[in-house]
Amino acid sequence: MHQELILNKINSVLEATDDGLVQKIVSEVDKANRIFITGAGRSGLVSRFFAMRLMHSGYKVYMVGEIVTPSIQAGDLFIVISGSGGTETLLPLVKKAKSMGARIAVVSMKGTSPMADMADLVCQIGAGNENSFGIVKGMPMGTVFELSTLVFLEAIVSYIVHEKGLTEEGMRALHANLE
Repeated sequence: MHQELILNKINSVLEATDDGLVQKIVSEVDKANRIFITGAGRSGLVSRFFAMRLMHSGYKVYMVGEIVTPSIQAGDLFIVISGSGGTETLLPLVKKAKSMGARIAVVSMKGTSPMADMADLVCQIGAGNENSFGIVKGMPMGTVFELSTLVFLEAIVSYIVHEKGLTEEGMRALHANLE
């Protein structure tokens, strides 16, 4: 019962998400020199999933805040995952990346927000209304956005795998071996 509730809700959110966003974000990823990714809280965890899979797909990817992350520059892509599009700790990062000439992609449940106003691409998850992200008993405090975003981003990776003809073996060769 609970698994069905979660899967049905994620499915309804993703059905309301513009299918064309996958190709748009892949285009941004493909033309970027480097990709920088961030998010806060559970959205930050989702951003780590995506960063890892992009790295496995052969892209040069950095997680913002890691000690080995270099400075962002023009020609780079900054992907921010924020349900509200207004996370106070992330806004200065978006402003800085924009001032350095990086392109900005915001993955959010809102099509308009402080981050969306600065973005080159807004990936709005869901329909942008209460039907997508209203309170769902058993899916507390942002779960609907986070899980829907995780599946949306995994669909982007699946698209990349298919379009580029990536193999499990090739991706596995890039997987960490110092674990």
